[in-house]
Amino acid sequence: MRLVLFTGKGGVGKTTLAAATGATLATQGRRTLVVSTDPAHSLADSYGTPLGPEPTEVDRRLDAVQIDSRSLADTAWQRLRGQLGTALSGIGVDALDAAELTVLPGVDELLALSEVRRLAATKYWHAVVVDCGPTAETLRLFALPEAVAGYLRRVYGWQPVSPRARALSGAAASVMELGTHLESLRAMLTDREITTVRLVLTPERMVVAETRRTLTALALRGIRVDGIVANRMMPAAGLWRGGAASWLRERRSQQEAVLAEAGAAGLSGVRLVEHRASEPVGLEALAEIAKELYGGGDPLAGEADDVAPMLRITESDEGYRLRIALPLAPDADVDLARIDDDLAITIDGFRRLVALPRLLRPCEVVGAETDAEGLVVLLTDPGGQA
Repeated sequence: MRLVLFTGKGGVGKTTLAAATGATLATQGRRTLVVSTDPAHSLADSYGTPLGPEPTEVDRRLDAVQIDSRSLADTAWQRLRGQLGTALSGIGVDALDAAELTVLPGVDELLALSEVRRLAATKYWHAVVVDCGPTAETLRLFALPEAVAGYLRRVYGWQPVSPRARALSGAAASVMELGTHLESLRAMLTDREITTVRLVLTPERMVVAETRRTLTALALRGIRVDGIVANRMMPAAGLWRGGAASWLRERRSQQEAVLAEAGAAGLSGVRLVEHRASEPVGLEALAEIAKELYGGGDPLAGEADDVAPMLRITESDEGYRLRIALPLAPDADVDLARIDDDLAITIDGFRRLVALPRLLRPCEVVGAETDAEGLVVLLTDPGGQA
């Protein structure tokens, strides 16, 4: 089973591209489910078919669903909230405070991701295509499992695999169950053989800048991006006639200049989809979009992915060099901090704790530098063991 997630700045057309991808996969013989986790659902509009919170048949081998996070909050969340409430009560927080604390920001995103995993785990579909919310919501969606699991590790000592978990009861068992659930979500997102993200942009400098930051943020989370799509390009010059031709030529030229700058900054292999005169609604219109996007090829193939391992250690005269493979913009704002056995990396406001390998835990961070491959952290061993 493959899981392909589409995201991008609001209004760039990610829903249309996700819908077109799902429809094409179905016509190629794969049972496909298209899921919308975007709070402002428009997947039903793209297919021209009413959709609800349960999978609905759109065409042969093609189903679609619009996840209702609010409904999930009233049903599935009750169990998770009960687990967390029990855990909080177990460390001395009274029942009223525990109930209040479990109404957490981000619950909707966490439940939506849990529902995607539940649907994917049925193994009925060969491919699940997800129309995610705008970039900010998607990054929060991807960050939550790791963030909450990290909290459980620090506060409760939870570990992803614990031989004691089955023997526990009460608060400890609730923590273990919740932690295991969150770990399964994180594992799904970071499984590079199963899950990939496609970034959708329009050829505008502000949108491209946000896409570059998103690419870095996803790399920080260990999530694979296998494609970038520039949507709503002005049509090819040969189609232009009349008084508007010069304006269209100028607009296309500006778009190509923006994409050239993006390529020079590391956004390579961008696929192009031209703007339509009318809104693409229905399977026939979506098939035309997919033909332009994939050229009759396999929509699951994505672009070549030769990303190096995220962490690589080499020795130096002063100690060690820890390379962290990340796509960094030349003007990226990078901050490093040591927190116990973790290295806190913040890039353009996106932060992640990276567990230091055992070899480097006794070392001190003495500096950092960037190059074409990402970030290099310089460390020395105060004990002189390097």
